[in-house]
Amino acid sequence: MRKGERPQRIVNGKGRRPSLLSALTVGKPPRVIAEIKRRSPSCGPLNPDLDPRRQAGLYQQGGARAISILTNDNFGGSLRDLLEASKVTDLPLLRKDFLLDPLQLEESLAFGASAVLLIAGILAPDELLRMVQRSLELGLEPLVEVHTEEELKVALRTPARLIGINARDLRTFTVDLSIVEGLAPKVPRDRVLVAESGIKTHGDIRRLMHVGVENFLVGEALVKAEDPVKKLKELIHGEG
Repeated sequence: MRKGERPQRIVNGKGRRPSLLSALTVGKPPRVIAEIKRRSPSCGPLNPDLDPRRQAGLYQQGGARAISILTNDNFGGSLRDLLEASKVTDLPLLRKDFLLDPLQLEESLAFGASAVLLIAGILAPDELLRMVQRSLELGLEPLVEVHTEEELKVALRTPARLIGINARDLRTFTVDLSIVEGLAPKVPRDRVLVAESGIKTHGDIRRLMHVGVENFLVGEALVKAEDPVKKLKELIHGEG
C-alpha cells in the first residue's frame, strides 16, 4: 500500500467485520480463536497443503469465536491467506505477524483483518504505544502479546483492551503453561485476556480457566487435526 492511500476493507461486501473484543466477551467461555498456519519455526511442517478457505469454514462450523491467520512466510503464510479467509467467514479475523510499521496496519485492514497482533517483546515501549494508537485510529483492534511481567506492565500502559499471554518463549521456543498461570492474575479486569500457545486439550483449557482465562488461541492442535470440527468441539466442550 502506498503512503497516503486510503485503505479499503475487503469483507464479502458486507461492511465491517465483527469485533474481536465483542467475540471474546459475549457468551459462555471457553472461547477459542482458531489459527491458520502451515508450519512453525519450532515444529516444522504442520499442514503444508492447508486451504485457508476450507479451514476457515471448518473453524466456524466447529464453534470458533474468531480466526487467527499467520501471514508471515516463516509460517507458510501470506496476506492472500487472510484475504481468502475473509471471503468465506463472518468471524473476526486476527492478522498474526511481526508487525513493526504502521503501514502494515493499513495493509492488514485492506486485506480483511479486524484485529492485529502486536508483540511487546519486539517493539520498544514507545513503538508499541504508537502501533496500538494507530491501530485504534484505523478501527483495528490490537491484541498485545506478552511473555514476561515487564512486558505486561508495558502493555498495560497502552489503551489496548486485548492482552495475550504467550506461553512460548520466542527466543528459545520452549512452551510453559505456568507462564500464563503466573501472569493471568496480574491482568486487570478491564482488559480481556487471551492465552496463547501450548493448548492442546480440553484439560489444558480447564487448567487455565482456574486462573481466570476465558479465551484461548489454538493453532498447532487444530491444523494437525484430521477433523478440525471435532477437535474444536473437544477443546471447547470436552467432547470426543
